[in-house]
Amino acid sequence: MKNETLRFIDLFCGIGGFRIAFEEACNLHNISPKCVLSSDIDKYCQDSYEANFGERPVGDITSVEETQVPDHDILFAGFPCQPFSIIGQMKGLNDIRGTLFFDIARILKAKRPRAFVLENVKQLVGHDKGRTLKVILKTLDDLGYYVQYSVLNALDYGLPQKRERVVIVGHTEPILFSFPDPIKPYKPLFEILEPEVDEKYFASDHIKKKRKNKHKSSYYPSVWHENKSGNICSYPYSCALRAGASYNYLLVNGERRLTPREMLRLQGFPDWYKIVVSDAQLRKQAGNAVPVNLIKAVVLKLLPYVASSLDATTVLREYDLKYREV
Repeated sequence: MKNETLRFIDLFCGIGGFRIAFEEACNLHNISPKCVLSSDIDKYCQDSYEANFGERPVGDITSVEETQVPDHDILFAGFPCQPFSIIGQMKGLNDIRGTLFFDIARILKAKRPRAFVLENVKQLVGHDKGRTLKVILKTLDDLGYYVQYSVLNALDYGLPQKRERVVIVGHTEPILFSFPDPIKPYKPLFEILEPEVDEKYFASDHIKKKRKNKHKSSYYPSVWHENKSGNICSYPYSCALRAGASYNYLLVNGERRLTPREMLRLQGFPDWYKIVVSDAQLRKQAGNAVPVNLIKAVVLKLLPYVASSLDATTVLREYDLKYREV
């Protein structure tokens, strides 16, 4: 029997990484998660989300009045990493108008959920010499939230992908929340890679020869990464998936591209997740997705402060015993 229902909204939801992470975390504690609003402007993301969760996200969140947003307990948002050029004089809500972060802030102000989890690229921390993040944190603080942030790496939470993201957590009350310690080891690549792959995923003979003339890997299996300078490195994990990367940016063993299913696995999506879009769209979606395991680890630390049916001391002690770094 489920003890409690927690309502959440999933803004800039993409293909549902936040939702999977939250639902998995809730299921571990017999809590019923209930999504009361999802939103993403991308049609193909809407297609993937609907195929897997049975509901189609609303489109442009800027056109949704905050008064029309259902009451909820927790807000999730992997908000787009815009340049934030509108931000100027540290004037809180007035300073962020014109950015999509404003839509998060206006919903938080109107609906006052107990907590939120936001995600963005690591570069947000240093953008404009740190001033952009200061405006964001000040805005959230002015709304009455106690806020913490940290840069976390998916590689530290069981996924064989080096993907650093800034995660911002807020609560309406001061709580003893701390970000999760690393969970090791990460899943080996051989558990991610498919045993048989269609020929269409293999690079041309010219590309393969060029790569192998420039680099010899000491790992097998490995993912070979070509940086902007054309240098090749290989690791027993993947570098960050990128929606706009060159076609041969990552090559398994220097020979082939990752398949859609492999990309989803690298982001922590379970194999039940249906692929209903083209390879090109899935590549974009996976490159923009949040790492499920990373978000789940954060949610497991936050959940006792959101769910009234959980005792924080007991739950967090169990968490530390299960996930202590080894």
